[in-house]
Amino acid sequence: MRTSTFLFALLIFISCQSNNAKSDKVDAIFINGNFITLNEEQPTAEALAVSNQRIIQLGSTADIEKLKDATTEVYDLKGNTAIPGFIEGHGHFSGLGYSLIRLNLMKTKNWDEIVQMVAEKVKDVEPGEWIEGRGWHQEKWNVPLERNVEGYPYHDKLSEVSPDNPIILRHASGHSAFANAKAMELAGITKETPAPKGGHIVRDNNGDAIGVFEERAMDALYDTYNEYLSKLSEEEKLAEWYKAVELAQKECLAKGITSFQDAGSSLEEIERYTQHAKEGEFDLRLWAMVRHPYEVLKGNIDHYPILNVGDGYFTCRAIKTQVDGALGARGAWLLAPYNDKPGFYGQNTTSIEEVNNVASLAMEKGLQLCVHAIGDRANREVLNIFEKAFKAHPDKKDLRWRMEHAQHVNVEDIPRFAPLGVIASMQGIHCTSDAPFVEKRLGEQRAKLEAYPWRSFIDAGAVVTNGTDAPVEDVDPIESYYASVTRKRADNGMLFYPEQSMTRLEALSSYTANCAYAAFEEKDKGVLEIGKFADITVLSKDITQVPDEEVLDTKILYTIVGGDIKYKSE
Repeated sequence: MRTSTFLFALLIFISCQSNNAKSDKVDAIFINGNFITLNEEQPTAEALAVSNQRIIQLGSTADIEKLKDATTEVYDLKGNTAIPGFIEGHGHFSGLGYSLIRLNLMKTKNWDEIVQMVAEKVKDVEPGEWIEGRGWHQEKWNVPLERNVEGYPYHDKLSEVSPDNPIILRHASGHSAFANAKAMELAGITKETPAPKGGHIVRDNNGDAIGVFEERAMDALYDTYNEYLSKLSEEEKLAEWYKAVELAQKECLAKGITSFQDAGSSLEEIERYTQHAKEGEFDLRLWAMVRHPYEVLKGNIDHYPILNVGDGYFTCRAIKTQVDGALGARGAWLLAPYNDKPGFYGQNTTSIEEVNNVASLAMEKGLQLCVHAIGDRANREVLNIFEKAFKAHPDKKDLRWRMEHAQHVNVEDIPRFAPLGVIASMQGIHCTSDAPFVEKRLGEQRAKLEAYPWRSFIDAGAVVTNGTDAPVEDVDPIESYYASVTRKRADNGMLFYPEQSMTRLEALSSYTANCAYAAFEEKDKGVLEIGKFADITVLSKDITQVPDEEVLDTKILYTIVGGDIKYKSE
């Protein structure tokens, strides 16, 4: 009996030793690098080792090389800089992909260029087929308009080149859209059509719609467009969605992004993403917010949160809603009127009652609440909602609810973020992209003190994250990092109150460690240290040290996810 017991114990011991040996196998080592870890206890390293997607050791190249065996992949970084993988802190994943399929107007410099792009597209489609695009911004055009209302062109030229095809072109911000005559006709837009609550139809002195629809006024156009899409087969729509997701993934990896925080997906998309992760189809990690009205959400998220599907490749643990629009389209909800539109305070796009209901649902389900708020009035209203919810549930701690954008915040409200534990989920590139028109909208005092106030937030103890809001802006983190540390436009050198700049390491943390924290993922990513995913971006320059003018010349050499190289520059 004793012999049998001994043999059984011996077998168990051998099995455990075998399993330990297998788990300690070093899959890859990365040597001869300049690793910036963001770990205060070990801020730099020359090399690291990876096993089963995770970092198992950091140190000198000589020490790390001792860990390899005959099967270990060895990658020589040749002295280049390696950082924790960039995390896109607020973007629209499928939207980014669709922008790469449809008309991309982001680089257009004037209205005539847009009209010409539509004219060329018309040649490739059948009469009656809708044409969609996105990315125009009237404040960035370099040719004055012959005729305009509130700085917008009339639809005439666009309608002339597309008489038989309805056109809908979304503003770069996503908060307004331009339509041609055919689209307005199909949507039933007439002189008598009233503007909906929370929306604005731009009209001339005769009361005729010029083609621009702001905020909720876009709904009539998109309802009609969606009716058209509903006639397409499910197979066609699904194929386009998967194509968009694949294009988005490739674009992100090519720009050094290892994780992407998606700011608002439908229940249907969440199901697809979940299945995608289960099937091992993701090469980057996706974290998503589900977005629907309260009445839709309340009976459909009992199985939420969805955590770490596919070994850390997909999570949905947040709800997204919004209270206002964007500054460029004068949709940001302000405490005082617009400087360039007296008497107008912007748009409250979602009722406070609705946001309160969504907040209650998030609290009930243990989900983060992420609220789009750009104007100072919008931010104050949301802070009030958060504060009320937190006081009603004192037993619930460390909720990490998020203010998405937090672009223009009254100086009295900035100190409220840290005590409430509210994340300021911001986008560095928005500051320099919007700079040409911010003072027009807000006036000098508000622009100086409350516009993109990163330094004020950080000094007040708030957690600030970074991103691009892609496809509103290019998803490139290098451009957004540059904007964060310089507050300078790359094209003409225009400075926007540089005293609000971040330091180099603050900006890097805002794109890595802070984003991980804002998603409850700080145990797995955001810093290079033992036990965390080996999600790494390798750069051609040390962006924490090179002169400002060299930051934008930085190239992505490798994008590494879980120790596997997912992108390599040519």
